[in-house]
Amino acid sequence: MQPPVKPGDRHARRAQRRAEMVQAAMDAVRRHGPGVSVADIAAEAGITKPVLYRHFDDRADLHRAVGHEAAALLMARIAPELMKNREPKEHIRGVVEGFLSGVEDEPQLWRFVVHNPGEHTPGAEVVDDVRQTIASLLSSLIGERLKDAGLDPGGAEVWAIGLVGMVQSAGDWWLERQTMSRAAVTDYLTTLIWGGVAGVLDGAGTAPHAPLRLLPPTGTGEPT
Repeated sequence: MQPPVKPGDRHARRAQRRAEMVQAAMDAVRRHGPGVSVADIAAEAGITKPVLYRHFDDRADLHRAVGHEAAALLMARIAPELMKNREPKEHIRGVVEGFLSGVEDEPQLWRFVVHNPGEHTPGAEVVDDVRQTIASLLSSLIGERLKDAGLDPGGAEVWAIGLVGMVQSAGDWWLERQTMSRAAVTDYLTTLIWGGVAGVLDGAGTAPHAPLRLLPPTGTGEPT
């Protein structure tokens, strides 16, 4: 006689099965594009639609799950660039390059999350989460430099949000047009962003080439 399945084991198996279905959905998006149907996703997973919906509340729930995984892939490109200790212009270049390489390598996933017709609400939710995460890290970097320059760091967050929005919009344009190389787009965006940062820092009489460091959470330790 088989031993009874413990509730914890059942939950783990269900979570694993859901994760496998999300990966199958991502493969279906890569194969069929952002307009992929639930039937296509179920076929990719080797199951029927009713079985698929046992693991997701509805299409929006499936869309969010795919979106979060796609966002994790993108953040895996960008986050390491934010943690490196180097000159700020190269820091900016690394972030821009990380973003553009991420959307170039997974164009169908990016379109599915951001532009999928009829799914704007969950897609926008995921994109907003990613944008806020990146902006928070950038805000920390910018705020540190402003403090070092004796300037008010109050504008760091709004600058970071603006920079992320600009890179995202430019990335969308480039992905659809492909009228220049990724390296060229990276250079143009880096030059524009760095021109603004360097102008502020130069005006304060500080050296704009000093390495950037992430600020620790409020009230904890020293900058790393």
